[in-house]
Amino acid sequence: MAVIGAGLIGCGVAYELAKRGCAVSVYDRAEPARAASWAGAGMLAPYSEATDDDAMLALCREALAVYPAFVEELRERVGVDAHFGRAGALHVALDASRFFELATRADAYREAGAVVRVLDRAETLAREPLVARDVVGSLLIEDEAQIDNRRLGRALVAACEALGVHFKRVDDVVIEADARRVRGLRTARGFVSASVIVNAAGAWAGELAGVPDAARVPVRPIAGEMVALAIPNGAMRANVWLGHRYLVPRKDGRLLIGATMEERGYNTRVTAGGVYAMLDAALTVAPALAGSAVVETWAGLRCPVRRIHGPIWAEPCSTGTSSPQDTFEMVSFSRRLPRN
Repeated sequence: MAVIGAGLIGCGVAYELAKRGCAVSVYDRAEPARAASWAGAGMLAPYSEATDDDAMLALCREALAVYPAFVEELRERVGVDAHFGRAGALHVALDASRFFELATRADAYREAGAVVRVLDRAETLAREPLVARDVVGSLLIEDEAQIDNRRLGRALVAACEALGVHFKRVDDVVIEADARRVRGLRTARGFVSASVIVNAAGAWAGELAGVPDAARVPVRPIAGEMVALAIPNGAMRANVWLGHRYLVPRKDGRLLIGATMEERGYNTRVTAGGVYAMLDAALTVAPALAGSAVVETWAGLRCPVRRIHGPIWAEPCSTGTSSPQDTFEMVSFSRRLPRN
């Protein structure tokens, strides 16, 4: 079996297949667990991401429920802890109208299965002392969480290698398939037969050469820039949101601030405007951060798709028989567009 794309999804698929005895090779032009998997904030936020797709929300809830065991399994296998933490998500309101809006959302979140509390000013400041003193209140989603996605990537790559998964660095991959089935893939090193191909190429998933038109996924790249500040460990506990901007504290003393969303092709430059927008949001939420050192800036590519913002699963090349050679499977993933 072949997986195209060595991000968290590609590595996760390869890991689960290898555990079940499959021979798996993963193809990517870059180092495994880089690109968007390295650039993200690692939030496990099915409610804060505000999806309107009930099936997607259910999938995200179920994934969140099994994440602690998944992280622990990888830690036991390879000794790398991805730092799962469930400190919640705190959506802050700096004016009365926003507080009213958040308070009215609480019942909808509860109906969707979330554990939520509406906090007044004093409760918000007691929970997160760095938040601006003029905060009106907040909405706390207690069961949302985060992982360190960079550590998770290292853990998955190590676990895959321990199970015999082969990672292959290639500049170009061309799928060889017809209307009935996938036959394999071709690289500069030659043809490789594959009974199943998983397309986990993220923002590049729609441009994979050789994919039949009926199986091509409608994705496009959306650039996202982020900034990291140095803060004392424990200075902030929850993932703190102001509209669609967020602050994510890490155990290594970094505070991640994200993220911009801009259509500009595959350009991953960090811009002055992007850094300004993120720092402006962060200092609005927590003015005390003004003296913090900027320790890192970076950018990655997300892949929003038309109408839905979640995984795409397709079996457009199936003949209806039971042969695994008859199926061309595709997976992509995307993040919602921002909503205030």
